Amino acid sequence: MMKIDDALREGAIALAQQAAVAILGIYEQPFEVERKSDCSPLTAADLAAHRILVEGLEALTPNIPVLSEEAAEDTTWNMRREWRRLWLVDPLDGTREFVKRNGEFSVNLALIEDGEVIFGVVQAPVTGDLWHAMRGGPALHRRGDGEIAIQSRRPATAPLRVAASRSHRDERTDAFIAKLGPTEPLSLGSSLKFCRLADGGLDVYPRFGPTSEWDTAAGQIVLESAGGMVVDAKGRPMRYNQRETILNGDFLALGDPQLPWREWMNA
Repeated sequence: MMKIDDALREGAIALAQQAAVAILGIYEQPFEVERKSDCSPLTAADLAAHRILVEGLEALTPNIPVLSEEAAEDTTWNMRREWRRLWLVDPLDGTREFVKRNGEFSVNLALIEDGEVIFGVVQAPVTGDLWHAMRGGPALHRRGDGEIAIQSRRPATAPLRVAASRSHRDERTDAFIAKLGPTEPLSLGSSLKFCRLADGGLDVYPRFGPTSEWDTAAGQIVLESAGGMVVDAKGRPMRYNQRETILNGDFLALGDPQLPWREWMNA
């Protein structure tokens, strides 16, 4: 596995923080909202963060390609399938939340090697909170000059605290949550849900319907490093850049892997 040294870790974290500053500069002013080909929203903040992250990562790791949401259409599967390593970048995860001005959006960076996430950063621009982790190490929560190791809630006891996407909740999600017994629902946007799972503030996050690989990779390694897990609909760990499509299937994220998740998924 590629070594993540201090320079690489702190360089990536600094880029996420720079992107957050650029996002906030636009968030605090009037801004226009465009629509991409899939009808999802696009703002100047997405594009500003994209430029900072892509240019910065290309300088930081010249030999590792960068796949960003805002330039994904320029990258074909024939190109990607040759990449053993790549950066998966979502410059502004939760653009819908950004447009609503509810603060629930993030900057996501993840380094992938042979389909597995080996390092990830999630930055919350509004609060300044930042989470990061590397494979084999702890999950870390950084706020200002302080940093602490975090762990998910194990064992998770009833009532389970269940996250659902604020902008994408549907009938399948509601039906799944109904299987869990007593619950405390919490709506939260973007990959911040993974971080709340990692620090013990949530227990279960079911997601039905499309997400993209850059939406989940950074949050996945933060959660797994905190003791949790993320599995697809067949119970397999989530992997990246293994298929022509960049879309994920359904998945389930848990703070406590000992919960009866197989029963829930098969019921």
